[in-house]
Amino acid sequence: MKILLFGKNGQVGWELQRSLAPLTASDRLFIVGSDSPTLCGSLANPEGIRQTIQTVKPDVIINAAAYTAVDKAEQEPKLAQTINAEAPAVMADEARRLNAWLIHYSTDYVFDGSGDQPRTETDSTGPLNVYGRTKLSGENNIIESGCAHVILRTSWVYATYGSNFVKTILRLACERDLLKIVDDQLGAPTGAELIADVTAHIIRALRQQKNETAVSGLYHLTAQGCVSWYGFARFILEQAAETGMPLNILPENVHPIFTTDYPTPAKRPLNSRLNITKIQKTFDVCLPEWQIGVSRVLAEMLTDPITVKC
Repeated sequence: MKILLFGKNGQVGWELQRSLAPLTASDRLFIVGSDSPTLCGSLANPEGIRQTIQTVKPDVIINAAAYTAVDKAEQEPKLAQTINAEAPAVMADEARRLNAWLIHYSTDYVFDGSGDQPRTETDSTGPLNVYGRTKLSGENNIIESGCAHVILRTSWVYATYGSNFVKTILRLACERDLLKIVDDQLGAPTGAELIADVTAHIIRALRQQKNETAVSGLYHLTAQGCVSWYGFARFILEQAAETGMPLNILPENVHPIFTTDYPTPAKRPLNSRLNITKIQKTFDVCLPEWQIGVSRVLAEMLTDPITVKC
């Protein structure tokens, strides 16, 4: 079996190379990484993607690449559309032609953030920004192609590798003496490691699946529970303080604010909670509480002087 991975240098792509290694060793699988020096340089050329797929002829295509600069996308809608919608459409077309599976990652930002309950896969969408609209277009292009697919919507991704909220908070805690963090946006911080491990588990399941229509579809994949960005920041700093990390900011010096107090070019959903019942039942996985993954990543970061510096 051949696995073609797009976005190998991103947070999820980086972890996928680790999580797929056991498959490579035991099942004689191999990963083909397809990245140019910059993310946009690779996915902004849909025909180049088509040629890559036709050359490799993979059994599984994993698209872990995307245009994720949410605010910048408001000024670059065409580029975001090319990378988030047109590129997945090409992947889906080639997957259908090859009878291959396409695994694609999407986002909670396809929803409008209304309500106070976790959204299910069948709930109505209504993205508030360019990023969300282009990601939703990518989902629809894959579904309409008729290829065998697993679309995984996730949220608030972090990792020891790459840029993310966890690293930003630790850096700011070393540079400032006060932080104001939004407290009315709720979601589930989800580790790239968890996403990659569940993806590897899904690939194993797909190999044993005789009826692809039984599992092909859209799923929500996040850690259990929810928290606000403010609560997330407090948790990060509490964990860092317990390790003795020299911080300028103590957890009690993080102050909650409303979204309206922190205007951004792209509007964010207030309710980013996703219902994860479907993926747990379909693939027999038990997803952990969000604090478990964050604590593990923090433990790794805070013992590495290169990753976190004060």
